[in-house]
Amino acid sequence: MSSKLKQFLAASGPFWGLLFVFMLFAVLSPQAFTSFYNLKTIFTQSVIIGIAALGMTFVIISRGIDLSVGSQIALGTVVTAVLLNMGGGGWWPAVGALGGILACAAVGAIAAFFITRFGVAPFIVTLGTMQIARGAAKWIGSEQTVPTDDNWLQALMLIDPEPGWLVFAPGIWIALLLLLVSAIALRYTIFGRYVYAIGSNEETARLCGVRVDLMKIIIYTLCGVFTGIAAIMQYSYLTIGDPTSAVGLELDIIAAVVIGGASLNGGEGTAIGSFIGALIMAVLRNGCNMLGVPNFVQEIIIGAIIVGAVMIDQQKHRLKS
Repeated sequence: MSSKLKQFLAASGPFWGLLFVFMLFAVLSPQAFTSFYNLKTIFTQSVIIGIAALGMTFVIISRGIDLSVGSQIALGTVVTAVLLNMGGGGWWPAVGALGGILACAAVGAIAAFFITRFGVAPFIVTLGTMQIARGAAKWIGSEQTVPTDDNWLQALMLIDPEPGWLVFAPGIWIALLLLLVSAIALRYTIFGRYVYAIGSNEETARLCGVRVDLMKIIIYTLCGVFTGIAAIMQYSYLTIGDPTSAVGLELDIIAAVVIGGASLNGGEGTAIGSFIGALIMAVLRNGCNMLGVPNFVQEIIIGAIIVGAVMIDQQKHRLKS
């Protein structure tokens, strides 16, 4: 088998996995699962994890990890809701959304500062910022949900959008735009090359003149920005700020990136692969719900897929070495 064919099969693996899962549920529940409304539902359900997974892709490719993204999403919803209640209509919701995004970006930047300045492992630092962000969300929200008046942010996750010519929820179009930007940034920019270089061999990248510490701060802050946008989508879905939401969601986000072909050893991964990973998880959950499969079985299936993806990645590295 030629090297180009091997590369093609490896790169297209997540797509074939998505096609297999989709066809499986299409056979088991053909009418309900393949209806256009359900397809729109699946895409909408993948938006939050998909957007956050795009940010996580940059972190994992650079051989890092961020366990705080679930708590960041909760913090983003609360900050957005609190700011919304301070203002009025018109463009004020944009101010609330910007505040939520900046709050998440700040958490990412703080984590990166401790990782680079003190050399603490990303796993430990982000485990701490996960608790800090969750505590901050509860403090700002006075340990309760924060209701808001109706506003246009709440329409971002409508399965049947208005105006109807959008066909899909506005959040889907935002996710696709972010996917395009991420794919271009990783593949065609110097920034993307630096991200891969740091993940492949940090010391070599440093010797080649890459400002590794600055790059890590940018990468984690960028992940926070993507997570903040995902928080806006979470707020739109819930229509409230909830400091207890998104518990454990960081595992789903990391899983989407891994299922999408990124390596936890760094240096490998794509934006499209991560988004396909989010779609695979959305299809699995949607299909299992239609078939009446209990939640604990769904968790077991997704867990097995994650383990399988990691084992395949480890096998690839053994073959290369």
